[in-house]
Order: sequence, then structure tokens, then C-alpha cells
Amino acid sequence: MPGDEARAALVHAVGNWNRGDLKAYMELYAEKVVLHRVPHDLTGKGEVRTSYEGMWRTFPNSRLALDDVIAEGDKVACRYTWEAKRDDRQIVSHGMTILHFSGGQCVERWDMEAGH
Repeated sequence: MPGDEARAALVHAVGNWNRGDLKAYMELYAEKVVLHRVPHDLTGKGEVRTSYEGMWRTFPNSRLALDDVIAEGDKVACRYTWEAKRDDRQIVSHGMTILHFSGGQCVERWDMEAGH
């Protein structure tokens, strides 16, 4: 998947996230995707979906913003900002991620986050 197509897939997925459409957001990921993140990796689309469902229950109106996106070959790297509100408290987290695409979907992803 060329970099421009991978970038477009990520931008489209973020739009789905911000519309509150988890089902459409999950189309970004291949069935056997692996997300490398702290405290442990998530393996398979089902485990990734379960993790995001928990996040959405806790933070139902979260928003993602892509701050920088760099695409090359079958990988996309980006800085992002995630914002949510809980109990009238604004939560902001900044992170960086690298997504590896194959067959039009993300097959592997590496995340680093820092809350503020």
C-alpha cells in the first residue's frame, strides 16, 4: 500500500472515531493485527475491539486529532492528541504511533503515549 493510501486510510479511520462509529473505525485493522502498547500487546482484531469498547464506555465522547502525519511505503507515523471529558474533568493525552499496512489494513501498530 503506497504511503498516500495508508495516510488516507488513517485519516478516514480518525474521522470515524470522531463521529462515534467504532464499527467503521475498526475497518482500519486486519483480523490478525498486533498493537504494541504498554502495559501489554493486543493481539487480534477482537482483542483490539474489546479494548476500544472499554475506552468508549469510560470516555464516550473522546476525540482524536492528527498533529503530524508522515507516510512512506507501507508505514504511517504520526503524532496525535486524544481528548476526553470525565466527571467534568478534561483529559488530554499526546502520543506517537507507527502503523504498518498490508492489503489495505493495519497489520501492526506501535504506540507511545504521554498524558497531561
